Amino acid sequence: MFSTLHHHLPRPNLLPRKIISKRMSTNPAIEPKVRKFESVEGADIGSRSKSDGLFANFYLLIKACGYINFLGLSRMVMRILCSNENFVFPGIKFRLVSYNILAQVYVKSALLPHSPPACLKWKARSHAILSVLKNLKADFFCLQEVDEYDSFYRNNMESLGYSGIYIQRTGQRKRDGCAIFYKPSCAELVTKERIEYNDLVDSIKADSVSCSEQKIETSNEGKDSRKDSRDLNDPLVRLKRDCVGIMAAFRINKPFHHIVIVANTHLYWDPELADVKRAQAKYLLSRLAQFKTLISDEFECTPSLLLAGDFNSIPGDMVYNYLVSGNAKPAETTEEEEAPVPLSSVYEVTRGEPKFTNCTPGFTNTLDYIFISPSDFIKPVSILQLPEPDSPDIVGFLPNHHHPSDHLPIGAEFEIRRE
Repeated sequence: MFSTLHHHLPRPNLLPRKIISKRMSTNPAIEPKVRKFESVEGADIGSRSKSDGLFANFYLLIKACGYINFLGLSRMVMRILCSNENFVFPGIKFRLVSYNILAQVYVKSALLPHSPPACLKWKARSHAILSVLKNLKADFFCLQEVDEYDSFYRNNMESLGYSGIYIQRTGQRKRDGCAIFYKPSCAELVTKERIEYNDLVDSIKADSVSCSEQKIETSNEGKDSRKDSRDLNDPLVRLKRDCVGIMAAFRINKPFHHIVIVANTHLYWDPELADVKRAQAKYLLSRLAQFKTLISDEFECTPSLLLAGDFNSIPGDMVYNYLVSGNAKPAETTEEEEAPVPLSSVYEVTRGEPKFTNCTPGFTNTLDYIFISPSDFIKPVSILQLPEPDSPDIVGFLPNHHHPSDHLPIGAEFEIRRE
């Protein structure tokens, strides 16, 4: 939402000029538009692999023969399968969606004059958001700008078969936060940790204690040096943006055990404070690296790692380049400090970054990403399709009758093979 209020980001608007002033009809009905997942390998995602089919036929054969013959039959079939060098055991497949759902506290007609008033009412928006989530059929949802967690989302998502974990933004006047919803039928929550970027302020305070003591001894002027709490030249003020994130480890038990780390965050919005966003990104990846090491040591495993959220950064900018610097070749990065966790953007390595994930009159560009830490065990097999700039459901900008948020959901389906 924050990107709709300021128009500083450099990339030109992608949408045709003729639709900028066009207002949609006042039809109060909201009919959410949800696109499909598209295979990144060109195959039908719903189709089973040959090995999947073999296992299905194996099960039917066992059922027909009866349990008495199970052990002998299984040994015979396994010998046949393992003798086939092209046979691959079926992996774990799961779907993850990231979506900035636009906190209702930020929904004001004055801030969104292009949106039909009926689309901004909480009753209509809440049902539309829930409909979008239901139709996406994800195993994991990483949601940002969630401000009605206890009163609406927790119970309604539970009715759809999801459990949730939530962190609210720090600060007395901040009502929204980040949530991860997951299906217990797919994954078991092992542990979780909060990420509060205001911790960066505490680190500066600790580093400056000795300097502050010296100033008190030599001058009394320091007492009034920060009368204006909004002084952005003061690093203690500049870094205190009340942004948060959450990371969690999940154990997927079928068809074999594997631990997946899922992290969700929402970085600060202001393009004039790019240094703050980069500091947040560095803190995020340092925490992720520590968390991954903790999980690896405790469970003696190699966990997969997925990072999703609204990073309020466009492809190729300072923050984006840092996030992927840990996986870049030396000639491809200008970063002085390499990220501690190798990451690649799922869309970038499959179909290329979307043309936009946020769509308002003042700003239309990509801000939302799903990053994966590359390994030999996990790969994306499909991604959620996104609209083109001239798609009818985008006309008039967002939110509108087809999209209840100013952001679009992004998503991917992943497959994990045995280690």
